[in-house]
Amino acid sequence: MIATINKVVNGVVILSVVFGLLFWAYSSKIFERNLSSGGSASLIFWGLEDESVMQPVIDAYTKDNPQVRITYVQQSIINYRTRLQTQLKEGKGPDIFDIHNSWFPMFSGYLSVMPSDLMSQNDFLQTFYPVAGDSLTSGGKIYAIPREVDGLALYYNDDILKSANVQVPTTWAQFRDAARQVTVKDQQGQIVTSGAALGTTNNVDFWPEIITLLFYQEPDGDLKNPDNDAGKEVFKFYTSFVTDTQNQTWNSLEPSSTKMFVDGKLAFYFAPAREAPEIRQANPNLVFRTAPVPQLPGKEISLGTFWAEAVSAYSPSQAQAWRFLKYLSGKEALQILYRHQVAAEGIGEPFPRVDMAELQTKDPILGAFITQGNYYKSWYLNSDTEDVGINQDMIQAYQPAVDNADNGGYSTTIDQAVQTVIDKYWPRTVK
Repeated sequence: MIATINKVVNGVVILSVVFGLLFWAYSSKIFERNLSSGGSASLIFWGLEDESVMQPVIDAYTKDNPQVRITYVQQSIINYRTRLQTQLKEGKGPDIFDIHNSWFPMFSGYLSVMPSDLMSQNDFLQTFYPVAGDSLTSGGKIYAIPREVDGLALYYNDDILKSANVQVPTTWAQFRDAARQVTVKDQQGQIVTSGAALGTTNNVDFWPEIITLLFYQEPDGDLKNPDNDAGKEVFKFYTSFVTDTQNQTWNSLEPSSTKMFVDGKLAFYFAPAREAPEIRQANPNLVFRTAPVPQLPGKEISLGTFWAEAVSAYSPSQAQAWRFLKYLSGKEALQILYRHQVAAEGIGEPFPRVDMAELQTKDPILGAFITQGNYYKSWYLNSDTEDVGINQDMIQAYQPAVDNADNGGYSTTIDQAVQTVIDKYWPRTVK
């Protein structure tokens, strides 16, 4: 009897071991198949877009994919990056979230990789503008999907230019001449109408982006090591719109450049596309358009700064989240987004897909952002991310150099300040 029981027990043990080995060998493949096929999922989506704009796209997707539930939570930009990263560090937070294209150094350890069977890197590079590939892919892997293509463009007051018979400039030499021609001063020499808002940091919105653009366009300009002759030339040119008495178009006493433009007292204004709806809403009667930023001879470079969507590396439903983001970056979804953006704000976002360019190239506001799409470059001096991180740290490194140049001096410690920021976010390698 005991012998029989022992045989049964031994048999059960052997079968348990065999089934255990089989489960260990094949369970990961079964799990991978379930992920790749996309099953039921409940996804949390943190975004900066208005809920009234994003919800119709989500509804369109879940109608065809009823096994997926997506809860959109609109976020404030204030402390957004720190709140998001704190949640991700704790293994919590959303499955999908908005991320600025400059945030990769801060988020690289928290981002899921898009499955290659959904989109290869080659497909990604052919679908979106080059700056998206530069910012959102690394080592042949895709870490985020762009929702827009955006960057710096030249806004101009059409009425001011027409009244002065001034053409929209295409080079910096033309820009300086045009800005001087349309600047109006009173008898005391105070600026009444400004030709261009450049030269200071306290009242020029997007000055960090303008400085980045000038460094990229300047021969031998190096944003990581700005304390050289090329860097001095950039700061000298930027501040000349305040310090050069023959070409002065701006000073530190003016209201912000955005307010001056909205009030119709500024001819040329640099800003991303996302400022256009706010300008239109603030002054519906203002007649303004945009143009590509001025260039140096032989150069064609503009400054890209845009938002994208990513998936948390801690999400239990990464494959389902990526399937939704692939849909979100498709033509149908982008057009749904655009229609609701126009309904909500009057102006939509520039499409991130190269194959949708013809839909917006003739738009008087968005056309310039599309035209520049193929030559955007990006860096870590973005003023409206509110990230309390790499962008704001880099801005704090650059600001004294600009301010000192404005006062006729030059900060010789800028290289050290910039290197400190680089070492903080890339302690071993420099990007």
